[in-house]
Amino acid sequence: MANEVDNDEMVSNPWSIEIPKFTKEDNPSGILCESAFATLFPKYREKYITECFPLLKNALKECEVKCEMDVVEGSLTVATTRQTWDPYIIIKARDVIKLLSRSVPYEQAIKVLGDDTTCDIIKIGSLVRNKERFVKRRQRLIGPNGSTLKAIELLTNCYVLVQGTTVSAIGPHKGLQHVRRIVVDTMKNIHPVYNIKALMIKRELAKDPELKNQNWDRFIPHYKSKNLSKRKKPKVIRNKSRKEYTPFPPPQTESKVDKQLASGEYFLNDSQKKARNIREKFDKKVAAEVRRQEKRSAPFVPPEESPKNESMAKESVPSASQIDIEKLKRKVNKMQKSGFRRSDDTDIESKNTKTNVKSDKSRKQKRKERNASHT
Repeated sequence: MANEVDNDEMVSNPWSIEIPKFTKEDNPSGILCESAFATLFPKYREKYITECFPLLKNALKECEVKCEMDVVEGSLTVATTRQTWDPYIIIKARDVIKLLSRSVPYEQAIKVLGDDTTCDIIKIGSLVRNKERFVKRRQRLIGPNGSTLKAIELLTNCYVLVQGTTVSAIGPHKGLQHVRRIVVDTMKNIHPVYNIKALMIKRELAKDPELKNQNWDRFIPHYKSKNLSKRKKPKVIRNKSRKEYTPFPPPQTESKVDKQLASGEYFLNDSQKKARNIREKFDKKVAAEVRRQEKRSAPFVPPEESPKNESMAKESVPSASQIDIEKLKRKVNKMQKSGFRRSDDTDIESKNTKTNVKSDKSRKQKRKERNASHT
């Protein structure tokens, strides 16, 4: 007995221990009382479950568990019988019908009946309040073309299916722990790539016998959350001046009936109301047409002259009241005096030019006479 205890204490990897199978010989008398579980399935799963129900019934019959299906209510029920010898098989049968109702294929769901396989249905609907944010994070868990989900399945040896507000996982106990951690962290805005990298590092470290029993925190990367600074909102200056205190309450807002009574519309009959509405529509149409015509003719309207040009024009053309007559007389007298002097000067200049022309002619004649005498 002491040797057996020593051997149990020296187990290095408890996960590697095989679970002993529970057979019919271990419990020949069967169970004491009957247990039953029922679950509802959605309408879109009715066709598939109806097709695979005979297979499910035969698989559960081998374990001495009866299964019933109610198409009208949309429910699956599993219950033990007097021949059932495994007390835990009813829990596994309950998990099978739960997985089938959550869109898991029959081939994967039936694996839960094995001793080394279990399932975990993770509810993610209540982890994120905003629907748009929930859809984005759920898509992040799936990845482009399901690549992230495939990587999680390879690292954890589990089958993972995302459907609606639940994530169904089927596999060994150790792998289901990793799947739950990845799913919950993803819905808490931690990218699944970080957990996948950590799992890959742990997988490589487990192969090294020297590092098998050491702490692996120094090898696993730790990421700090970055809170981006929000845009500063402009400070709104409120008007602190208080209004005068009045003991009376504010006036009551007018209702639709009050407005109709004030305008007289309340006393009109149906035909008058109809005619009034037609008239209002026509007036609005006419006003809109006038505005449209004004907008079209706006480019053809000449621009108004600026006030500077107007002042210059007024200065250049003086009015009759602004003319100074005395000043104008003095100006005319001056011009007359200066004009007479200029005429005398022109007479003298013309006389001088005449004498010059005569002297030139006499000189030419004298030259001709001299030339003739020499010849």
